[in-house]
Parts: sequence; structure tokens; C-alpha cells
Amino acid sequence: MYTVKEVSELSNVTIKTLHHYHKIGLLIPREITEAGYRLYGMEELERLQHILFYKELDFPLEQIKQLLEDQPGRAEILSGQRELLLGRMSRLERLVHTLDESIQHTREGKAMNTKDMFQGFQSEEEWKEALAEQNRHVQENYGYDMLEENRVDPVEMNEQAAEAVRFMNGMAQALKDGVKYDDGQIRQLIASHLEALKKHGHDTGPDAFAAQARFFLQDDFHRNMLESQQTGLSYYLCTAAEAFAQNA
Repeated sequence: MYTVKEVSELSNVTIKTLHHYHKIGLLIPREITEAGYRLYGMEELERLQHILFYKELDFPLEQIKQLLEDQPGRAEILSGQRELLLGRMSRLERLVHTLDESIQHTREGKAMNTKDMFQGFQSEEEWKEALAEQNRHVQENYGYDMLEENRVDPVEMNEQAAEAVRFMNGMAQALKDGVKYDDGQIRQLIASHLEALKKHGHDTGPDAFAAQARFFLQDDFHRNMLESQQTGLSYYLCTAAEAFAQNA
């Protein structure tokens, strides 16, 4: 039998987390002593291992609990987790290859084929996984499920992602070069982006685009995403979009 402290040291899971797992019924100790100490046996350690494998695969705790209840056999659970991890490894290998290609093109100062930029995001499930963190943020803060409300078409997503990269790279470069937010170059860049969005079924007008840019600036997740590409990009984009809308 292992105390909660010993289980924490074995698994590198904090005591607080183990207490939380107990509270939600995900990992219940084998025994609780009269003094209130939680004790765990080998069966509980095996269940914790399953939990950690599923967490590594980004499964939410509620789903992990359901999966463990639906699949009581340890060998069956481990086999399923192995297949999931192998699938992720395969995708990560493709993504690493794409990263290597991107690094090489960047160092050589060459433009990369836009289709090659998104190798590794080839299926609906892979795109959903890629968007999972953003979708969780939107759900938690705005009560909107992007993946539920919108069908994920891999080909369409790859094309839209390529356009988004083209546009944001152009804006980031203009910011670096000191181009004024209302310069003709910026207006043309925004106009061509809106036209590209229209071709993909997003009839976004200047006012709607300005509202979206303001949202990106005000929302922590999206602002940080833009700022990680280029410091000041979220502010620059918002100012440029608003100036474009005013003169449209």
C-alpha cells in the first residue's frame, strides 16, 4: 500500500491533483485510514498510469473517467492507448519534417510552397486536434464550440491557413519595416485578404474585419498568438483594420 505522498513521488503527479482525482471519482484510494490518510494499491497505480496516458493524449478528465469505466480490461486499455500514441507519433513525425523544411527555407531566404507548409494537418481529426486549445478557450470564455458549429474540411482548412499565414506574414513584415498602418500597401494587403476570405465563403466586410481585429486585441489567447509572431502585431492589425473600415 502506498500513501498519497509516495504515489505523488512515484508518478510525478502532485498531491493536490491526486486529491482532485479522488474528489471527482477518477482515482479513488483503496483505503482511507481512521486518521484520514489515503492509501493506494497496485490496482490504483495501474489506473493512474492509464489516466496519465490519456492525459498525454489530451483527453479531458471527464472523458478519461468514462473510458476507464467502459474498458475495464487493462490489456485492452493499454492496446488502445498504444494505437493512439502511435498515431500521434506518426503525425508528429510529419510535423517535425514540415518544421525542418520550414527552417531550411527560412535560413536560405526562400519562400516555401504553401501546400508544403501544412503537411501533417491532413485529416479532419488532425485539424480538430490542432484547434483543440483554441476551441477550449473559446468555449470556456464565450460559450461557443467552433468545431461543433463548423465542419472541418482538411483541404479547405489548409487553403485558409495558407492565406492566413500569407496575410499575417505580410502584416508582420510591414510592421518591421515601419510601414504606416494606413499606407496604401496595407490597404491593398487587407483588401486582397478580404477577397480571399470571400472566395472561401466568408463574406467579411471591412467593419466585420475591424471588429474581429479588435476581438483579437482584447482576447488574451488571440492577442498572445499574434504577439508571439511579432511584438505589436495585434495593435498594428487592429489600427490598420479600423483605418481600412473608416475609408472603405
